[in-house]
Amino acid sequence: MSLERGNNMVAKKKVKNAGKKTVKKTKKNVVKKPARKATKKKVTAKNVKSKVTKRKVKREPRKMHVERTPSTTSMISERTEIESASAPPIKPDAKKGCPECGSSNIKFDHGRGESVCEACGAVIGESMIDLTQEWRAFDEDQRSRRVRTGAALTPTKHDEGITTEIGKGRGELFKVSSKKRAQYYRLTKWHKRLIKSKDRNLSFAFSELQRLISYLHLSRAVHERVAKLYQHAVEKGLVRGRSTESIIAALLYTTCREEGAPRTLDEISKASGINRRDIGKTYRYISRKLSIRILPAKAQDYVPRFGSLLSLSERVQVRAVDVLDEAAKSDVTSGKGPIGVAAAALYIAAVLEGEKKTQREVADAIGVTEVTIRNRYKEMVEILGIKDEVEERVREDEET
Repeated sequence: MSLERGNNMVAKKKVKNAGKKTVKKTKKNVVKKPARKATKKKVTAKNVKSKVTKRKVKREPRKMHVERTPSTTSMISERTEIESASAPPIKPDAKKGCPECGSSNIKFDHGRGESVCEACGAVIGESMIDLTQEWRAFDEDQRSRRVRTGAALTPTKHDEGITTEIGKGRGELFKVSSKKRAQYYRLTKWHKRLIKSKDRNLSFAFSELQRLISYLHLSRAVHERVAKLYQHAVEKGLVRGRSTESIIAALLYTTCREEGAPRTLDEISKASGINRRDIGKTYRYISRKLSIRILPAKAQDYVPRFGSLLSLSERVQVRAVDVLDEAAKSDVTSGKGPIGVAAAALYIAAVLEGEKKTQREVADAIGVTEVTIRNRYKEMVEILGIKDEVEERVREDEET
């Protein structure tokens, strides 16, 4: 009994102690801390930035849809061309050396836009853009020292104007020392021999073309056009077996009509020394092979040149063009030769404007017969209804 009683007492004490501990713990939890005063934080740029950075979201950039029209594409291409042109020239790397001999002694010639190996003379880079300042020249010496470019490329030369020539004639031989004259003569002779037959042909043909252009007082546009057509004919093999002068004359006749500055077959025959029949035959052959289709020449195109040959004023020439326009509406000029029609119109205009010119003078200057001018004159005057007026003016001129 005593043992049981003691055990019960120990158990009760343990229960009391456990209750006390739980109560203490609850008391500690119940104790409230003093409340802090609520303070409003100021909104600053720093705080906002930090918030934004925390909430960063990866977004793909929005692509703008641009419709590419021909104008926008041309503008883009022009912009790229301007940027590429304004960019500094790319120089070849001198460390790599010359690809021919391996030398690193490379010179950059900004005047010619080339990089040249000084050991073997090989041109490594060319067509470099020179961005240096442009200088003025006040005499020939300054021009030769300050010039940055050569002559422009032109199709009127067989090599487009970039030929290499040893000497310009016999006179250059005496400028060389007596010890080297034989070497100089031998170099010039071999230089001429090494030229290809095509270049020799073009050189001779273009010299003949230059003579005809200056004789007939034609423009540079006609000159370049004929040179290109002749080169095309040489490449197709149309020149073989035919005289160069006849082909040049035929191409010149074709181009003059195409450019609106026609010349008669008689004029070209007189300038070139080739028969009119041969020029016409070659013209038909060349136009067929090169697929050249040219409309018949208009009488209006002959008026300015014939007017200057007859020393007529601009007023007369304008009146002649008006007469031709009115005659064309009535179909008087259809089927007639444009030269004879232009001569008759100039004669009528000269009579109406009071500048006396006989039919004989007009026929001799233009190169047609008086009968042709008389026939065309009668037809045009009757259709236009100015026959009485013109005849009265002619009678007054004869009386005075």
